[in-house]
Amino acid sequence: MTVRPPQALAPAFTRDTGLNLLEYELMSERADSLGRHGLKVEKAIGALSALKDPAISPERREQLLDDAADVVWAFFIQREICGLRSNRDAVQRYGIPKEVMARLGIVRRKG
Repeated sequence: MTVRPPQALAPAFTRDTGLNLLEYELMSERADSLGRHGLKVEKAIGALSALKDPAISPERREQLLDDAADVVWAFFIQREICGLRSNRDAVQRYGIPKEVMARLGIVRRKG
């Protein structure tokens, strides 16, 4: 015999309505997307280790910083979509340099 909690005490998302199931799927996709963006940030910040090489060209340096800023900007937007408004903890966790933070949201012209 299975025991089920009374409907009044059950969390709202456990009721099998179409809207609740959709919201659960959306929350799941948001969390998955946030994780993917976090991995991209880790990779971009890791690539910035090349900046310590004195032989790196100024153009390559700018490209690495711009790429990292674009990835971090997209990550911050995804965090806001998930309801996370403060980015201070993410900056500390990923070790995002101030040089990258200063470039966030800048639209660069191509060509």
